[in-house]
Amino acid sequence: MARKAAKAKSEESGLPEWAENETKGANFKEYDIINRTGYFLDINEQKKKADIQLYEALPDGRTIIEEIEISDKSSIRDFMKGFVYEYNIKISKAGLSKQLVELLKTKYQLDIEEIYKFDLENAQMMNVESDNISNDSDEEDDEK
Repeated sequence: MARKAAKAKSEESGLPEWAENETKGANFKEYDIINRTGYFLDINEQKKKADIQLYEALPDGRTIIEEIEISDKSSIRDFMKGFVYEYNIKISKAGLSKQLVELLKTKYQLDIEEIYKFDLENAQMMNVESDNISNDSDEEDDEK
């Protein structure tokens, strides 16, 4: 009896257990590798994940990626928040079952047929500060 109550409670507060299992066990396939510019919002060295803000939107329209996986090829200790980087991002996607798609539409008003996974393959800091310095001095010359 307590088990049924616990299961019903978890379904009220989030996805049913079967739906969570489907998303956690999704079979992701590589979709694309893209280049974008942006900056780190948060860096978690222990989990080897980061949150990044992008200047150019991803194919699905988002400009923030939360908890992007950082490749072992990259040295996470060298990354710094607040600086502009050029990112190489590997996008993988997995389709959802018709049952889960229908649940998301009816219960959550979400029109989602696939989910995405993002991996940060490389991040190269860009030197954009020098551009601002030269623009500032040009503006000062114009004012004289």
